[in-house]
Amino acid sequence: MPTFFQEELQRQVDQRGEIVRWMLLIGVAVSALMEVIDMSITNVALPHIQGNLNATSSEAAWVITAYSIANVITMPLATMLGVMYGKKRYFIFSVIGFTLASIGCGFASSLLFLVMSRVVQGLFGGGLVAKAQAFLFEGFPPERQGMAQGVFGICVLVGPVLGPTLGGWLTDNYNWRWIFFINVPIGIISTLLCLSFLPRDQEKETDVLPNPVDWTGIATLSIWLGCLQYVLEKGQDDDWFSSKTIVWCAISATIGFLIFVYHELKTRYPAVKLQIMRYRSVSTGLFFQMIVGFVLFGLNYVIPSFAQLMLGYTALQAGLLLIPSAIVSGLMFPIAGAIVGKIDCRILVVFGMTVLSASCWLMVPLTLSWGWNDFLLSSLLRGLGVVMVFLPLTLAAVGDCPTEDIQTAASLLSLIRTLGGSIGIAVLATLVTQRTDFHRVVLVEKVTPYSFEAVNQLKEMTMMFQQSGWSFADALERALKLMETEVMIQAASLSYADISWLLAIFTACTVPLCLLLTSGKTKAPAEMH
Repeated sequence: MPTFFQEELQRQVDQRGEIVRWMLLIGVAVSALMEVIDMSITNVALPHIQGNLNATSSEAAWVITAYSIANVITMPLATMLGVMYGKKRYFIFSVIGFTLASIGCGFASSLLFLVMSRVVQGLFGGGLVAKAQAFLFEGFPPERQGMAQGVFGICVLVGPVLGPTLGGWLTDNYNWRWIFFINVPIGIISTLLCLSFLPRDQEKETDVLPNPVDWTGIATLSIWLGCLQYVLEKGQDDDWFSSKTIVWCAISATIGFLIFVYHELKTRYPAVKLQIMRYRSVSTGLFFQMIVGFVLFGLNYVIPSFAQLMLGYTALQAGLLLIPSAIVSGLMFPIAGAIVGKIDCRILVVFGMTVLSASCWLMVPLTLSWGWNDFLLSSLLRGLGVVMVFLPLTLAAVGDCPTEDIQTAASLLSLIRTLGGSIGIAVLATLVTQRTDFHRVVLVEKVTPYSFEAVNQLKEMTMMFQQSGWSFADALERALKLMETEVMIQAASLSYADISWLLAIFTACTVPLCLLLTSGKTKAPAEMH
């Protein structure tokens, strides 16, 4: 039985043609793209923000942290808020709020105002991706789901890649404030399209009492997600559990999570319906969404970090290394959308995970002599692999999920993908540090008075400084410092190669678990609330 949303949409289609569905698609997709880009666009602008607003590096980092915390808290609540206020009203309100918060960020004259504007931006943006995807599930017939989700996937997966590149270009050529002002025309276009083409909300019956608000669930959700995101964002900078703040946040996140799960499973009107986890397709799909977020966001951190720190690339140059994968993803999504309903989704996910693992493996020989051509093949394969995982996985994840729970599933998929990315960045950043220390110890053991190569290199360096006018003692001291620097550089380079190897093995190990997914050939959801 069609829902009120579908009946209204079909009425518009009958009157104005199929263009209504595609304009709806563009309207919700560009809003999702705007939100996803803002998750990473500020990364490259932090030094400029720090200098302009007279802040320290740790203070400026709150521009990213505040947004991330607010964003993840709102994601799982999108379904409940849509039911309370109407799906169309809530979505358009979120787009307008996000756009106005972006204007506030652009005009910020102090770090405090900028951080508070980013909090508001995150709160309004949290539900955009999940609601956009839910509209597509409900608004397109089964035979067109692959294409619709393919266009949506371009926004979700290409956005994190475009963010640093676009941010670097705007910051270098204009001003850091333009990374926020660029949202204004996008927000206006999205608002106008949604006002025109999103079906109206169903009027609620006045004699029916609304469901009570699950304040306990909202409070515990905010505590555990907020504290967890803080731990992931700040853990590496604060040396993890050597910081009392990190320890207390970890404890609060654990306790809040346990109370939240217990309460949501017991209450009659939960803020987040966790019961859908009992469906195999949903639980397995959430696991793989975390893997995709871990690998994709992790690589989007590792590659630019290596290029900037080790190869001396600018932020824009480092961002351009990710562009080939974005181009392949953009080109492959329509093709994947056309075949996803005809081939078993498990086969496509296995193929995608294998290609993703191979793309990581190609980066194992990572050295300081690498250039654009060396990154290219890995980047191209990564773009292909991500598409072949994301699109069939999205449809397979809701394979045996009841139609009334699709919207909750979409919210959880967005949340888990984002948390997977945060975990990936935190874990990989920590591993880079640890492996650098390990390789430094190994390399230092080889730099001894009994090493012919080390002694020869030290002599050459000392002579080089002596020829520049330094005394023997000063030349020797500088030569030793230079050798120490070279050891650290080589150790760091080896640590990034280790990360590539670990990601390749980790991704390959998840391939057998793809068999737990459904085929994705079940009927697309016909009803959503």
